[in-house]
Amino acid sequence: MNALAGGGTLLTFPTLLWAGFDARVANATSTVALWPGSLGGVWGYRHEIADTRATLRLLVLPSAIGGAAGAALVLITPTSTFERLVPYLILFATVLFVLQEPVQRRLDALGGHKVVAIVLQLATSIYGGYFGAGMGILLLTVLGLLGVSDIHRANGLKNLLGMCINGVALIGFAVSGLVSWAEALLMAAAAVVGGYGGARLAKRLGRRIVRRIVVVIGFAIGIAMLFRTA
Repeated sequence: MNALAGGGTLLTFPTLLWAGFDARVANATSTVALWPGSLGGVWGYRHEIADTRATLRLLVLPSAIGGAAGAALVLITPTSTFERLVPYLILFATVLFVLQEPVQRRLDALGGHKVVAIVLQLATSIYGGYFGAGMGILLLTVLGLLGVSDIHRANGLKNLLGMCINGVALIGFAVSGLVSWAEALLMAAAAVVGGYGGARLAKRLGRRIVRRIVVVIGFAIGIAMLFRTA
């Protein structure tokens, strides 16, 4: 899902919640588990992103700063508060999927605005470090602002920047003891296979059907979580 359209967190995070994990532990474990999938996705798109150093130089620093800030916010957020926020975070991520294309078209008109792109990348990275579902949509929006129009190149860069954001965040989560390592490592092995395979599949298939499935899943889980926390 992440390689094709994003939204993998909409599956991994609720699964860990319903397996009985604390919401912050589920969030941290999901982040660690999906990080290697981004590595697989980057390898799958390695040829498409071979000449994108200028874009990366512009966005790597705000990605790292934002990822660290988002992780720090998780660590200081009480578990009860985080659990109450979860349904709204999931629904927000799902709405991002619904609105991506019209929003992207509007922002494409601002193409080349580097300052806007850097500020949006910082905000996206803070959100990504805090929760992450739907982060890929925001990353694609930033890349559109910088004129990255080829979808495969954009997906490769999205995976690479996601690795940076979540890589910084997972260090904080690991040091704080929030990660359930047995589940994280088991899921990570599957994430590597899925990331690489999804990147290859994305070159052959359109994303529309997958995006629709992600939206349905996201709304269903978000509504279910609202009832769960009511």
